[in-house]
Amino acid sequence: MSHDPITQKLLVEWFAELDAPMGFRAELIEGELILTPPPDGTHEHCISRVVSQVLRRSRVDMQISGHKGLTLKNADCRPLDHVIPDCTFVPRKLRLFRGAPPWMPCEGVSLVLEVTSPGPRTDREIKHRCYARGALPLYLLVDREASAITLFSDPESDVYRRHRTVALGEPLALPAPFSFDLDTTDFL
Repeated sequence: MSHDPITQKLLVEWFAELDAPMGFRAELIEGELILTPPPDGTHEHCISRVVSQVLRRSRVDMQISGHKGLTLKNADCRPLDHVIPDCTFVPRKLRLFRGAPPWMPCEGVSLVLEVTSPGPRTDREIKHRCYARGALPLYLLVDREASAITLFSDPESDVYRRHRTVALGEPLALPAPFSFDLDTTDFL
């Protein structure tokens, strides 16, 4: 469904003023509003495991933001995508978070992390397209239902041309700027 420019502007304005229920995350993706409920403990445990390893083992000193709003290139005839990854990783030397608006552009982001929630289609399909369209170089997906972790890389249009999936419990090599094997033994 295409939106005329006036409708797109109104949709983005309405979205910007939206007061989501406490703890919910509101995103505007591919012209549709997506509300995500607060995560469960296992979801947060997986995020914690990735973050702690990146902070300790990454070759490049990283800054990490949980639930940072990003604006990404839009799908055809739709307003800019407004997404909130579970975690956003950027090189500390870029200082991208300091003074950033609530919805910042994605240039300079090294990796986004998503851990699937009860409705995994958003993370597996919709955000996959969205992150690739935004040219985010690395998308790390912890798929709890599949007991697997996938690193997507080499974005082109709305797909990632490369991906590597391993079962949770196996190491997953993270390329530069991280350059270490992510230990997934304690994820679930």
